[in-house]
Amino acid sequence: MSADDADGAARRSANLPDSGSVPTGGKRPGTLRGVGVGPGDPELVTVKAARLIGAADVVAYYSARHGRSIARSIAEPYFRDGQRYEPLVYPVTTETTDHPGGYEAAITEFYDASAERLAGHLSAGRDVVVICAGDPMFYGSYMYLHERLAHRFPAEVVPGVTSISAATAVLGRPLVERDEVLTVLPGTLSPDELTRRLADTDAAAVLKLGRTFPQVRAAFADAGRLDDAWYVERATTRTGRELPLAEVDPDGVPYFSLAVLTSPTGAAVAAGVDAAPGTDTPTDKSDRAEAAVAVEAAVPTEAPTGGVTVVGLGPAGTRWLTPETSQALREAEHLVGYGPYVDRVPHRPGQHRHTSGNQVEIDRARHALELALGGARVAVVSSGDPGVFAMATAVLEAATSDQRFDAVPVRVLPGLTAAQAAASRIGAPLGHDFAVLSLSDRLKPWAVIEQRLAGAAAADLVLALYNPASASRRWQVEAARKVLLRHRAAGTPVVIARDVGRPGERITVVPLADLDPSDVDMRCLLIVGSSTTRADRRADGSTVVWTPRTYPG
Repeated sequence: MSADDADGAARRSANLPDSGSVPTGGKRPGTLRGVGVGPGDPELVTVKAARLIGAADVVAYYSARHGRSIARSIAEPYFRDGQRYEPLVYPVTTETTDHPGGYEAAITEFYDASAERLAGHLSAGRDVVVICAGDPMFYGSYMYLHERLAHRFPAEVVPGVTSISAATAVLGRPLVERDEVLTVLPGTLSPDELTRRLADTDAAAVLKLGRTFPQVRAAFADAGRLDDAWYVERATTRTGRELPLAEVDPDGVPYFSLAVLTSPTGAAVAAGVDAAPGTDTPTDKSDRAEAAVAVEAAVPTEAPTGGVTVVGLGPAGTRWLTPETSQALREAEHLVGYGPYVDRVPHRPGQHRHTSGNQVEIDRARHALELALGGARVAVVSSGDPGVFAMATAVLEAATSDQRFDAVPVRVLPGLTAAQAAASRIGAPLGHDFAVLSLSDRLKPWAVIEQRLAGAAAADLVLALYNPASASRRWQVEAARKVLLRHRAAGTPVVIARDVGRPGERITVVPLADLDPSDVDMRCLLIVGSSTTRADRRADGSTVVWTPRTYPG
């Protein structure tokens, strides 16, 4: 194979244009390469990156107006005499500018002009390397040059060690293990969005700190994750440092720093004791879980600090959990609840699960209090909100009926209710006064339910009806419909919300007179409108149900 053939094969394998393509003038074009030089230590530059930097005709790098470049300082050991250097100096480094088009226009002009500068070298047949701290395609500015030039010239991207990998390396902590989820976030997100995402994940890295640091730290605190987070600055460099995020002075935090939540599994193991020399390392998933439990059990405790926290999981997935609830679930040593609800909670190393059927609420509550009496941190889980037809009442009933539990702290954390979730899916049917009733007669007589239905209907309240039917309760929906029709028009909109937030979610709207009990089961919640509730058809074909906030009269 000739040298040209070998060169062509290599280019095809890298998805590069044929090296024989030539620009105007008949010269072979140069090759553009975006080269990651890693997080800071020149010894973490890859072998390929070092070779290409040394072979390049032109080395380009970004810098601020002061002229210093982190990427250049990392790559300088691999420069050679005779190379040309192209500093690409940002016109702005924050979103403040007097450019008539604002920040976006200013930075777009800069990337356009930078691309044309490099195109001049490439058209002249010079190979250009654009060096980038970290990885070129990971929040890197090289990508904007690649977008402008890769369709015109041969181009290649050479990955580099990211700041996230460097940070966890200097911390000596695993980033994620097994089925854990890693979330990478820019610190420029809104505080509310940062809080939501930090509360929902196992591990996280937040980059682009600098001036965003105060809001990032506040988001960690609001998500209940501040005590687990670490701060790493200029990882792998001589001036680098790492410390708990809560201890960082916000003054002087550089842009090239990040906040990290490492593996909760690794954190649990790190809190325990090291395996003795020669001890086998568990490899099976169940073995690892048992080892984590054993390590946690070996950690000495100062004194029993038990308590029961009753939490609401919301009607569906983790995206509807509050940050406070997520923190309570992470901190709990024991989870107690109805089996399908406990199964919604991600597994944590060392955390014990106690599941039971759906009709033993008081037994579950006593079990949770007994565990807390022995010094354990216990979370009792409910679907929706724990105070709405759920476990908070059962726990408080058990706690106040037995003097042994007088000293056990009990707190209740709210959750998104099924009524709120169902209403949001169809519009705003709960926009005015409404009542919440359960149609289950397992714990109260049907005569009481019928009386309350009639009273709420006569008062012209919107109704959210929980537990409308089950496998053994099939007649209540029809009975309720008849009661309501004494006070409501036949065309009153009724929302049937099934499996809200879960696979198979279905929201339907029917007139009260047409409500079919066979369409309703325990997985449904019903919302019955008042005299003012409207069901309107939108231009896109969707239906919205809403209750005006004003009332006639």
